[in-house]
Amino acid sequence: MAEWITPDWPAPPQVKAAATLRTGGVSEGAFSSLNLGSHVGDEPAAVLENRRLLRAALRLPAEPAWLNQVHGIQVVDANAAPPAPPAADASTAFGPGAVCVVMTADCLPVLFCDRQGTRVGAAHAGWRGLAGGVLGATIKALGVPPAQLLAWLGPAIEQNAFEVGEEVHEAFSKLAAENAAAFKVNARGRWQADLYQLARNELARLGVTAVYGGGFECFADNKRFFSYRRASRTGRMASLAWLS
Repeated sequence: MAEWITPDWPAPPQVKAAATLRTGGVSEGAFSSLNLGSHVGDEPAAVLENRRLLRAALRLPAEPAWLNQVHGIQVVDANAAPPAPPAADASTAFGPGAVCVVMTADCLPVLFCDRQGTRVGAAHAGWRGLAGGVLGATIKALGVPPAQLLAWLGPAIEQNAFEVGEEVHEAFSKLAAENAAAFKVNARGRWQADLYQLARNELARLGVTAVYGGGFECFADNKRFFSYRRASRTGRMASLAWLS
């Protein structure tokens, strides 16, 4: 059976959300076992069965609005998503019947809802999307004051495993001075980046004060999470939000 994490945020009861683990599916080998990505080389039949298991386990009202994620900042309306996954990295839903979803295997998934429980969103925030403004674009698409939003940070790579080059350090340093504290130099003279801290800094800058989650370790926790940094041939987890 599909297994997942339930976000620890004080969302209204009609807001539903989950972040899947890698366990409880039918995929084999490098994709063992709940791989939900159809683009990673897994058997298509296995991915379809995993998605069916997910829908049944979470009692989803519809097929999730899967995206063709491109590390950008495009946001789509999950209620009006086309049959083929659109090139986008975030989605929103303003009523029951649609399921927002992003897939990750190290990148940071960020889920949103408003305090009244009238809308939800999901954003795929790897370093490129985070630096490019995907969180701001998602907040704008949600159409309520940022102070009225809750955000939850799902499973992502931990700082000790996320080595990046000077271009990443420079990109975030230009965005905000406080981002410097989210980097530390390693023995190789490169940088270890804290995606969670960078996301919290960006959300604070955008006016979102209610931020939950974080602290996961996709790279270190092989039993629960897929990690592209750990094994480039691997599956994808999903973080989902919808309204009942």
